[in-house]
Amino acid sequence: MSEAVIQASNLTKEFVRDEFHIVALKDVTLEVAKGEFVALMGPSGSGKSTLLHLIAAMDRPSGGEIRVLGHNLRELNGRQIARWRNENVGFIFQQFNLIPVLTALENVELPLKLTHLRKAERMEHAATALKLVGLEDRLSHYPRQLSGGQEQRVAIARATPPPPRRR
Repeated sequence: MSEAVIQASNLTKEFVRDEFHIVALKDVTLEVAKGEFVALMGPSGSGKSTLLHLIAAMDRPSGGEIRVLGHNLRELNGRQIARWRNENVGFIFQQFNLIPVLTALENVELPLKLTHLRKAERMEHAATALKLVGLEDRLSHYPRQLSGGQEQRVAIARATPPPPRRR
């Protein structure tokens, strides 16, 4: 049996908007093992994005427990969450959110500026990530010079986590 990378128990998320009380998730229990492939499916408004935001520590649950990669996310303070997220989570946005005045290489390197990596290491990681998605010949291209599929691959490369900090 593989170790669990995500464990949620009785996870609940509620929002209050004006006079409306919205229950986005109610008592969700989930376990995802290392190496397991999981798809979240459901109609609009069923809580898929809310669950992903909780797993990525972009939001805090209203109730229940959530552990990701061995960390109880409810116990981490804001600074600890930011560091944990920076070291463990990569985001691929629906609209890609590439910076138009930055090249593909610079777009991938940008979030790495928040890590422990030196500039040469950031550039090497960014170039390697772009190579992995088949864009080694587009490093100096700006988003407007790329096809939609190529922009998507830049976003995927940007979400590739940096190597772990050496202790």
